Amino acid sequence: MYRERLVTTDVNSENAHRLKRLLLEYHDFRQLKSTHPLLEDTRRIADWQAERLKATHQDLYQNPGYHTGLEFLLTDLYAPAGMTQRDDNIDRVFPKMVKWLPDHLLGTFAGLVELNLVTQSLDLELAQWFDRHNLSTASITTSDYCDAYRASGQLSIRSRQLELVADTGQQLDRYVRNRTLGWLLSMSRGPAEMAELGDLHSFLHRGYSAFRKMEDVDVLIERLIGRERQVMENILAGHPEPFSVPGNL
Repeated sequence: MYRERLVTTDVNSENAHRLKRLLLEYHDFRQLKSTHPLLEDTRRIADWQAERLKATHQDLYQNPGYHTGLEFLLTDLYAPAGMTQRDDNIDRVFPKMVKWLPDHLLGTFAGLVELNLVTQSLDLELAQWFDRHNLSTASITTSDYCDAYRASGQLSIRSRQLELVADTGQQLDRYVRNRTLGWLLSMSRGPAEMAELGDLHSFLHRGYSAFRKMEDVDVLIERLIGRERQVMENILAGHPEPFSVPGNL
């Protein structure tokens, strides 16, 4: 919808260039996905994986110090089915973002956009594998999922996905420790709604609140990434229980 605005916006820094490139790629992917015949299958796979992540990290998910942050990760960053308006608004305000936001924050936004793009692209690829093998995504089994995972040939991209989770998580944690950001988000709610940016503002405020409540983000990220790397190794090795990982990871 706002692709032309992205194309015509002048950018100067490396982070701004990266953000512009990724927003254009993500915009085009969202257009493709919105009319894709496997759209519903992709959503089922995303839901299945979100539940799998909750099960693998159940101890962290039930920890009051981490629950809100993990819920934000799974509902706002990983399962963006209802975030079309938010993503359109990011495209719409991109000219103002590159003009007013600090360059390092543009880099963080770029990481979040890349994470969404990578995650949804991988989900679509899995849906296509299920379709080629005449398997229903309405009742996904661990065995079928692991077969699709191994057949994808996208292991480097999946490793990149984990890197993005770690990098953006650590960057967001640094931002939310700044009390000025919380004050600005509270003060800007009304103007954001008047500018039809309420959903984008709500997304930012939820992220801020979630990360502010977390006890030690570095520990959380270390455990999440360590466990997910173990899961990847388990799947590739054909482990009978690929999602079972040691509790001390």
